[in-house]
Amino acid sequence: MASSYRYSVVLEPQEGGGFTALVPALPEVVTEGETEAEALANAEEAIRAVLAFRRERGLAIPDDAIPAVRQVTVAA
Repeated sequence: MASSYRYSVVLEPQEGGGFTALVPALPEVVTEGETEAEALANAEEAIRAVLAFRRERGLAIPDDAIPAVRQVTVAA
């Protein structure tokens, strides 16, 4: 039976449209999609691939890393 893992996905809107999807707990996962749904589906596929890669090589599978978003004001 396969294990279940839950990971936070950060969606960043792109200027020209679409979204970039990042998974803070798995820095190897960077993907994109034209819509939020497509970006999330691509992230899910990438997460599966990374977990399989890690499992095959005996590497640790990390717990979720909940992203914290903060704003910084700078004078430039």
